Amino acid sequence: MTETPLVEIRNLHIEGRRGRVWSPIIKGVDLVLEPGKVLGLVGESGAGKSTMGLSAMGYVRPGCRITGGSITFDGIDLTKANEPVLRDLWGRRIAYVAQSAAASFNPAHRLLRQHCEAPRDHGLARELDPYRDAIDLYRRMRLPDPEHIGERFPHQVSGGQLQRMMTAMAMSCRPSLIIFDEPTTALDVTTQIEVLESIRRIVREFGTAAIYITHDLAVVAQMADEIKVMRYGETVEEGPVQQMLHAPQQEYTKSLWSVRALKADDPQVLQGGEPRIELSGVSAAYGATKVLDNINLKIAAGRTTAIVGESGSGKSTIARVISGLLPPKSGEVRIDGTKLAPDYRSRSRDGLRSVQLIYQMADTALNPRKTVGELIGRPTTLYLGLRGAARTQRIRELMQMVDLDPDRFMHSRPGDLSGGQKQRVGLARALAAEPSVIICDEVTSALDQIVAVGVLKLLADIQNKLGVTYIFITHDFEVVEAIAHDVAVMQRGEIVAQGPKETVLNEPLHPYVAELLRAVPQRDENWLSRATAERRETQTT
Repeated sequence: MTETPLVEIRNLHIEGRRGRVWSPIIKGVDLVLEPGKVLGLVGESGAGKSTMGLSAMGYVRPGCRITGGSITFDGIDLTKANEPVLRDLWGRRIAYVAQSAAASFNPAHRLLRQHCEAPRDHGLARELDPYRDAIDLYRRMRLPDPEHIGERFPHQVSGGQLQRMMTAMAMSCRPSLIIFDEPTTALDVTTQIEVLESIRRIVREFGTAAIYITHDLAVVAQMADEIKVMRYGETVEEGPVQQMLHAPQQEYTKSLWSVRALKADDPQVLQGGEPRIELSGVSAAYGATKVLDNINLKIAAGRTTAIVGESGSGKSTIARVISGLLPPKSGEVRIDGTKLAPDYRSRSRDGLRSVQLIYQMADTALNPRKTVGELIGRPTTLYLGLRGAARTQRIRELMQMVDLDPDRFMHSRPGDLSGGQKQRVGLARALAAEPSVIICDEVTSALDQIVAVGVLKLLADIQNKLGVTYIFITHDFEVVEAIAHDVAVMQRGEIVAQGPKETVLNEPLHPYVAELLRAVPQRDENWLSRATAERRETQTT
């Protein structure tokens, strides 16, 4: 017989308000989850995945309301439950693991203290010692130095460690249900393996049911028993993992693999010539901590060079050095043969204009109080002196170049835009300076795969039209395949391999490059088990 569902959602309707207008977000969706099972929720940005996951807690975000349907958790109708009942369930019976652990922990308190709050607040301290249990959970999550890591503050551990500590904290009250909301999206591939393996193991050990929200079918296939694909607030398709991976019925489900089909143009047909950017003997540090060690790198004009590696390898530090945000301790940076001042404050206006950055998190990179027109227009005035009608015309041209309708979005603010639209604004703002080099720092890592494909295609089209040089910082080898012509692989502040993509990513491989390639999620439900075993074997030899 089928077990009684732990979570049962029937014909759920949720609306969201913008101004005075209410619009549907979830349109009659069903969801059933049995105890100890894991359901994957997959779809692009705006599909309703997170709204659906939060509804399983009986929670809707401010500005949203449930207008129909039922939500039952272990026999309790959450749509009718009062606040004391919900607050007793949250943390004790139902836990939530957010996408950004760094934004979810209190930076002013030690990790162990924060871990122990929930079991104490819910009166569980008598049944188990929260401190000893925390250390045991840290050990189960394979965190380094489990006896003492909890004494650190959030900024003193890596992103992958912090994500695992958040999962341990979610398990502190032994909940029946955990909602994982994109917990590995911003992690590099090797760290992602550690986090995925730790999450899967602890969920199985404790028999916890889970809803795993993601935009990546390959990732969710390692965690889930069944997968539900959503789009525009509706269910597109659902079924067992094997069926959804190897025999999806709907075209939309098949399109979730589209980024894997993208390939960069043959570099032989692109413009060659002298290096556009050249780093010679560059070393850099944050205080006493050395981050870059004797970096020598040449980046050709009109091409895309991908800089890849794990978190902490020094990828983003190279971007900061090139842009002048972090003066190097030694060495120099040249653009078209001319030495750039180490500090951006000492660079000429033309030197500043020539190198532009597009940041990973458009949410924090765009001033929420400015309109799209103001954000894009500022560089046109600062660097090119445009004002009045000439400035407005240039803004419209730039918006059209990045496929944003000027009539619709010119006066919108970042909060009114989707993730992909915000990144397009960031690209238009960078292009407004008419630079020769654009540094793209993990610009697709927070985007779903369909939106990421659109951004990558747009970048390639603009490069073909304008001949701009890209430095693409990423940990995603699928993105490397899609857009890069040359690759530099970093490990612990050094470049361990560099050259044309076909040379660096084909046999014979540098051992570290081989490790990174093994960590790329595959369309195979057994990939994580295989990759984890290979990783441990490599580490012990």
